[in-house]
Amino acid sequence: MSRPQLVSALVISPGPHTGAMVRRALGRITEGNIIEAPTIEKARIVAREVPPGEFAISDLTLPDGSGIPLVHQLRTMGWRRTIVLADSEDPIYVRGALKAGVRAYIRLGGQSAPGTHRGGGNDQFSQREIEVLQLVSQGKTNKEVGASLGLSALTVKSHLARIARKLGTGDRAAMTYTALRRGLIS
Repeated sequence: MSRPQLVSALVISPGPHTGAMVRRALGRITEGNIIEAPTIEKARIVAREVPPGEFAISDLTLPDGSGIPLVHQLRTMGWRRTIVLADSEDPIYVRGALKAGVRAYIRLGGQSAPGTHRGGGNDQFSQREIEVLQLVSQGKTNKEVGASLGLSALTVKSHLARIARKLGTGDRAAMTYTALRRGLIS
């Protein structure tokens, strides 16, 4: 009897680039399968066919509606972490996502704010913060990051708190995703 395949993420996005980006980011911290769906309806079908996974990541705007009600539904179905990707910072969307139980609201699209790309005059993140982010993206614990960099786990936690404020999320997976998207880590 075969064991059901572990699903780590359901990515709901009409474009192929989002799925590739998520696959790179999550491939560092999870070993499960990443399933993609281009619409809300296809995502609902997939969600009924597979056991809930770790991440449900949806574009805010999909061809058949808003991703916010969908991630709320996926959360009630047992998907542990829900993330919305958006081109808008409109407070109405952000509040709606948070009310729906979204763990992270990540702004995408267009040009990033000045100073958010490594090598492009970035003084927003220190070199140490980038090193910490790189190790976190590899799935290392605070203690393991500290051992690699000669820091205490408490110092690593302090770095992560500053990174979380700068990235707008304290969720390690969302940090990794956002840092990869912005080119802070590779």
